[in-house]
Amino acid sequence: MADSGWLSEIPQLSRGELRDIRKFLDTGYREFSREYGEMIEGFFDPLLSFLVWFEKLLLATPWWLIIAIVAGLAYLSSRSWKLSLGVVISFFLIGYFGMWDDTMRTMSIILVCTLMAIALGVPIGIAMARSDRVQSVVTPLLDIMQTMPAFVYLIPVVMLLGIGKIPGVLAVVIYAIPPVIRLTNLGIRLVDKDVLEAATAYGASSVQRLMGVQLPLAMPTIMAGINQTIMMALSMVVIASMIGVKGLGQPVLKSITNQYFTLGLLNGLAIVALAIIFDRVSQAYAKRSQRYLEGMDNG
Repeated sequence: MADSGWLSEIPQLSRGELRDIRKFLDTGYREFSREYGEMIEGFFDPLLSFLVWFEKLLLATPWWLIIAIVAGLAYLSSRSWKLSLGVVISFFLIGYFGMWDDTMRTMSIILVCTLMAIALGVPIGIAMARSDRVQSVVTPLLDIMQTMPAFVYLIPVVMLLGIGKIPGVLAVVIYAIPPVIRLTNLGIRLVDKDVLEAATAYGASSVQRLMGVQLPLAMPTIMAGINQTIMMALSMVVIASMIGVKGLGQPVLKSITNQYFTLGLLNGLAIVALAIIFDRVSQAYAKRSQRYLEGMDNG
C-alpha cells in the first residue's frame, strides 16, 4: 500500500481561515449587489421591455399565422415540404394539447437568447481567429463555461438581479454561447490561405477579406455553432424556470415536484419538438450553404 504521509506536508487552510475567506467573499458580493444592483437592472431594462413586447406579440398573433410563418421559414431553409409538414403537424399538436401559450413564451426566450448569443459570440470568435493572444485568453473561459454545472449560473444572477426574465436570459446566454464562439473561430481559421492571398492580390482590405471571403466560407461551420447554441439554450429551459422564466419548463418542473407524469411528458415532448424543428432547419440551411459554396468552387 502506497505511503500517503506526504499529504500531511501540503499546507492547508484551517476551517476557521476557510470560513473567513467565504464570509469575506459572500459579504463582498452582497455589498456589490446592493450598491450596483439597481444600476445593472436599469441597464437591462430595454432588454426586458423588448422581451415582454416580443412575448406579447407571439401570444397575440393568430396560431395559424405563426404556423404558416414557421413552416415557410423551414421550407425556405431546407426546400423540403416534408420538414414543413412536420412543423405544421408538431405545432398543431402542441396547440391541440393546450401548450400553445407556454410554447410561445419559450420560443420568445430562445429566439432572443440565440440572437444575443450570435451578436456576442460571432465577434468574439472573429477576434479569436484574428489573434492567437485573444484565443489563449478566451479559450480557458469557454472551457470553464462549458464544464460549470448549469445550476451554478443561476446563483450570481439571482443574487444580483433577483427572480425574473432577465436573470434567466443571462444564464441561458452564458450557458449556450460557447459553441458559436468556438465554431466561428474554427470556421474562419479553416479558410484556405490561398483564397485569402488571392483576395489580397486583388487589393481587398482586411475588412473586405473578412466580410467577403472568410465569413461566407466559414458560414457552414458557424451555422453548426448556432445549431448547438440553440440546442443548449433549449436544454436550459427547465432550469431557467426555477428562477421565474415562464414557458414549457415550468409545467415540467411542476410535474417533477408533484409527480404529474402526463403533464411532464407532454411538455417535455413539446420541448423536444421545438429542438428537432430548430435543429433540422438550421442543419438544412448549413447544408444548403455548403452545397452553394461547393458549386461556386466547381464553377
